Amino acid sequence: MTEQKNYQRTKQACYLGFVTQAIVANFAPLLFLTFYRTYGISYADLALIPLAFFLTQLVVDFLCAKFVDRIGYRKSIVISQILAGAGLLMLAFVPDLCPHPFTGILFCVIIYAIGSGLIEVLCSPIIEACPFEGKAGMMSLLHSFYCWGAAGTILGSTVFFLIFGTENWRILACIWAVVPLYNICNFAVCPIEPIVSEGKSMTISHLLKTKIFWLFIVLMVCAGASEISMAQWASAFTESALGVSKTAGDLLGACGFAVFMGLSRVWYGKYGEKVDL
Repeated sequence: MTEQKNYQRTKQACYLGFVTQAIVANFAPLLFLTFYRTYGISYADLALIPLAFFLTQLVVDFLCAKFVDRIGYRKSIVISQILAGAGLLMLAFVPDLCPHPFTGILFCVIIYAIGSGLIEVLCSPIIEACPFEGKAGMMSLLHSFYCWGAAGTILGSTVFFLIFGTENWRILACIWAVVPLYNICNFAVCPIEPIVSEGKSMTISHLLKTKIFWLFIVLMVCAGASEISMAQWASAFTESALGVSKTAGDLLGACGFAVFMGLSRVWYGKYGEKVDL
C-alpha cells in the first residue's frame, strides 16, 4: 500500500519560506540609522543596500531557470534556506571583522538576497504542483505570508530593541537566522512534485522573444522598486526626517504597510475569484 504524501508539510515549508524572505528583506533596513551611527556609513552608501538586494534578486530570478532544472527543485530550495540563514548569521559578525564595515554588510546582503531570490522563484511553483483544491486562493494566501512575516519581523525586532536595546542587534540577527535554518529540515523531507513535464520547459531564448515577458519585467521592476522603497526606507525616513521615535516609526511605517498589504492579499484569496471585473 502506497504511503500517503503529507503535502501539508510542503505548504508549511513554503509559508516559512516566504516568512524567511520577509525577514531578510526587512531586518537590515530597521538598522540603517544604527549602521549610520555605529559605523559612520553615509546615507548614500546605505542606499546601496536595498539596491544590491533588489538587483541580486532580479539576477537570480532571471538566471535560476538554467540551473534549477539541472540540480533539482529540492536541492535549490534547500540552498535558498542555507544562504538566507548564513547571510543573517554573517551579518552579525562579518561587518566588525572587515576593515570597511559597509563592505561586510553589503556582502552579507548579497548572500541572503540570493537565497531570497530563489525563494521568490521556487515556492510558488512548488505549491502549484501540489494537488490542492482552490489553488488561486491558496497562492494568494501563500504570498500573504511575506506580509505577515514582514509585520512579525518589524514587531518582533521592535520589542527586542525596546527590551535589550539596538546595540544588541547582532544577537537578534542570529535569532532570526533560526527560521530559515529550521526550514531546511522541512524542505529536505516534504513531498515536492515535478514542476513541469520533462522536455516541456520553455527555453531562455524563447522566453526572451515573448512580448508578455517584457511587460511582466517592467511590472516587476516598478512594483518591486515601490515595495522595496517603502519597506526598506520607511523606518529610517520616519525616524530621521519626521523626528518620531524608532518604535513609532517602525510600527506605523513599515509594519503598517505590511499589515495592510497582507490583508489585501488575504481578501483577494478569499473573495477575488468571486468578483466579476
